[in-house]
Amino acid sequence: MPAKLSTNRYGKSRVRLMRVTRHAGHHDVDEWTVQILLTGDFESAHTAGDNSKILATDTMKNTVYFVARESTADSMEAYALDLIDYILPRNPQVSSAEVVIESTLWKRLTVDGQPFPTAFMRGSDERQTTRISKTKLGETTIFSGLDRLTIMKTAHSAFVGYIKESLTTLPETTDRLFATALKAEWPYTPAAIEAGIDFNKVRRHLRETLISTFAKHDSLSVQQTLFAMGEAALAHTDILAEIYMLMPNKHNLLVDLSRFGRTNPNHIFVPTDEPHGTIEATIHRA
Repeated sequence: MPAKLSTNRYGKSRVRLMRVTRHAGHHDVDEWTVQILLTGDFESAHTAGDNSKILATDTMKNTVYFVARESTADSMEAYALDLIDYILPRNPQVSSAEVVIESTLWKRLTVDGQPFPTAFMRGSDERQTTRISKTKLGETTIFSGLDRLTIMKTAHSAFVGYIKESLTTLPETTDRLFATALKAEWPYTPAAIEAGIDFNKVRRHLRETLISTFAKHDSLSVQQTLFAMGEAALAHTDILAEIYMLMPNKHNLLVDLSRFGRTNPNHIFVPTDEPHGTIEATIHRA
């Protein structure tokens, strides 16, 4: 039976990069994990084994490092755009390129009560993210976000009034631990991209808004708090039209101490990673 190639793309994934920017009085560090994906005229490689239009993925890896050395970008979004702009003009067979970057957090060490200019410690498992694609015609989409931001509140969280049926064993509660590993991603509007964006400032402010809303919200469900956080993010700035959020419900199970002759008034829990509830939504500006 004859077959025809449909969509395809290829690239290099998980290219690790540590960049040190050396200022006169201090250093800055960025640790990025980079993925490059190319879409274009690669049919002959699939159907005839003809690699004449294939840019080797090892070359892509080297390009990550070369562009990082040449780039003056102060954000991973700006660096991703520099990387795409290096690849596209040099490869006429490529119609569009996408770059995805995860940034690992490094914090400056505090020594003698002051931030030390050239020493750092690894932060939490949180990642900052970006996903940028650009076509030969200059059409650009930019998504920024954060992932694995682990947060918890020990008050103002309830879950009642849900469906009860023959397999329901979960008791209602008006005082539970609420823990999650937040993922959030937002696209920038074309007008915002055209006007220019301070990507680091926007991410920092949106992160603060999401965390503040989580802490202060009187939660009746993960869904309600997720929506309140997304609503607050959109209210914070007019350069976003929507925000996607994923908030797994990381359960902390109350330990039954009655068999040991003790009560447990919401003091002792078993933290669990799995199974966990999965709640996600995209909130649009009304």
